[in-house]
Amino acid sequence: MNLYGIIIGLVTFLTIGIFHPIVIKAEYYFGRRSWWAFLLVGLLFLCASLFVENNYVSIVFGVVAFSSLWGIHEVFQQHKRVQRGWFPMNPKRKKDYEK
Repeated sequence: MNLYGIIIGLVTFLTIGIFHPIVIKAEYYFGRRSWWAFLLVGLLFLCASLFVENNYVSIVFGVVAFSSLWGIHEVFQQHKRVQRGWFPMNPKRKKDYEK
């Protein structure tokens, strides 16, 4: 029985579920400038996935890497959602939302 598909699906589902609130919190506390942290994490996990010999761990690292890289896009989208009033604005960073 081949479990790779189920494992990839479950890891992807859980990773997306974890990254969603991380992106929201990162944008709330650090604004759009938090994108570089997602880039750094993505590149680190991407490189790690290339050098890990265990297939399961490599899959997990790859999914986390690409979820983190997708998080860069989502940080900018989250900023737009906050501007539209769909999410709360951090009052300490109010000037970041002014055009």
